Amino acid sequence: MTARFHSAVLLEVIDLLGTFVFAVEGAMAAAQNGLDLLGLMVLAFATALGGGILRDLLIGSVPPNSIRDWRYPATAFAGAALVFFETGLVTHFPSSLLLTLDAAGLSLFAAAGAAKALDFNIHPFLAVLMGGLTGVGGGTIRDMLLAHIPNVLRSDVYAAAALAGAAVMVLALELKARPALATPLGIAACFFLRMVAVWRHWNLPRVAVH
Repeated sequence: MTARFHSAVLLEVIDLLGTFVFAVEGAMAAAQNGLDLLGLMVLAFATALGGGILRDLLIGSVPPNSIRDWRYPATAFAGAALVFFETGLVTHFPSSLLLTLDAAGLSLFAAAGAAKALDFNIHPFLAVLMGGLTGVGGGTIRDMLLAHIPNVLRSDVYAAAALAGAAVMVLALELKARPALATPLGIAACFFLRMVAVWRHWNLPRVAVH
């Protein structure tokens, strides 16, 4: 019981951290595109919680945790408020820091999404897919709302990094590793792969159109 409690607490902390990071990112995208306060709040909410809502609907966790637990929208709106009231501070972040925060949010959500799917007795293979969806779903919704091609479809090893991190965590759990070890392993794998892909400009193969 104690181990299960600690695992649940760890999952919540990771989920809330990822929510805040992605909310800030979504709000910054709204500010850069000239949206008003309401648009900023909507985009922060969608970026931070969209992937988790899609995951919860698919695994049968209804109503989605982001709707059921007030802490999630509160965290998302806190991230949006930070951007709104400290625009000068946030928008002057170096691009390298923004990339790092994005990779951190992606890694946290990939691990949290896969872990929650496993808690609902989803097959490990599908749990990996749910981790990937949680990581990239919010950003995809954000880009669609801004009428952009979703970043996940053209960025250097983005969704693939989320899937890899989720796979590492799920594999470690299947090998009977403790959640306190498996979860950081998955997060680190996703983060490392994403950052190296940006540094080395790695991309997945593309169709050669002649």
